[in-house]
Amino acid sequence: MALRTQGIRVRRGPLALTFLDEEGSGTRVAYAITKRVGGAVERNRLRRRLRALFAELAAAAPGTVPDGVLLVSAGPEACDRNPEELRNDVKRLLAALDTRRFGGEAT
Repeated sequence: MALRTQGIRVRRGPLALTFLDEEGSGTRVAYAITKRVGGAVERNRLRRRLRALFAELAAAAPGTVPDGVLLVSAGPEACDRNPEELRNDVKRLLAALDTRRFGGEAT
């Protein structure tokens, strides 16, 4: 409930993210992939792709994925993205979150 009422929401392309700052809790990421995206195979494939991208970004540049609770939602267009387009969508989403959190002072 706190995620919905107190969370910061951003949207870029086919992806949306809701973030709730919980210092000291580490990073927890959940994925909301609705049936509009497709069948179970398509939804699970997209979830795996997103999970891999978030893990890759967190390992490559610590601090890119903030500590707290993140809920990532994806629209049907996300399945049609090639790997580079989806990676750029995720980077833009995280940059937009930084802008919302820090008022333009991205860290």
